[in-house]
Amino acid sequence: MSGFDFSGKVVLVTGGTKGIGAAIAQAFSDAGATVYVCGRTPPASTVAGFPENAPRFIAADVRDIDTIDALLAQIEREAGRLDVLVSNAGGAPFALAAQASPRFTEGVIRLNLVAPLQIAQRANALMQQQPEGGVLLFIGSVSGLRASPGTAAYGAAKAGLLNAVRSLAVEWAPKVRVCAVSPSLVETEAATRGHTGSSPEDAAAALDNIAATIPAGRLAKPGDIASACLFLASPHAAYASGSNLILEGGGEVPAFLAATDLHKAFATTP
Repeated sequence: MSGFDFSGKVVLVTGGTKGIGAAIAQAFSDAGATVYVCGRTPPASTVAGFPENAPRFIAADVRDIDTIDALLAQIEREAGRLDVLVSNAGGAPFALAAQASPRFTEGVIRLNLVAPLQIAQRANALMQQQPEGGVLLFIGSVSGLRASPGTAAYGAAKAGLLNAVRSLAVEWAPKVRVCAVSPSLVETEAATRGHTGSSPEDAAAALDNIAATIPAGRLAKPGDIASACLFLASPHAAYASGSNLILEGGGEVPAFLAATDLHKAFATTP
């Protein structure tokens, strides 16, 4: 996406080695920023060697507070600042709430709520010392805004994160802006795996069926979320704080319409 200049800025994207995170990291890098990404394992391209302007990988597990402190200390030591944090690491496999173990539930909450809050706290402390402050962006989900059957703990964590965005925007203003981007299902391997069959044919059919329920006629793509992050982190969004940008292609057609002939009036395909 063109039109944004992040030259001289330093950006950290958690979980930035694949999927949505990789798209966000590359978008900021293309806009001129110095970009760091973290994950538990390096991407395959790191082994072969990144281009000079590509995101810089640091091995880190965001669920471990000592690892977070070491990660931010390394960025401050190397780059001298941190202008934008995109807290993207997260996710959860499908699990019915009645069958989920306490350990599973706690793990989902830690990854999707506790870890983002902890790294935001540390990043805020660094940004508050900078004359220009900084921007904290959280990747939320529409699962935090509606029922999330099969991923109840994940939806609850995202709902908590969206509430925290509003609170942190008040506590850390005016130096630090805090916003969220909440997409619906994004077309990535990890996100679609739990919504499709095992064979490529089943997967393609399932994705087509899901896309047919979306007014935009397609799933979100990683680039859609990356573009939203570029905007929210830029001066064009200087008055946006405590905001949640929902990306759902027009939303979901109400279920009651699907039970009647009225749904045909909203069909997205011929």
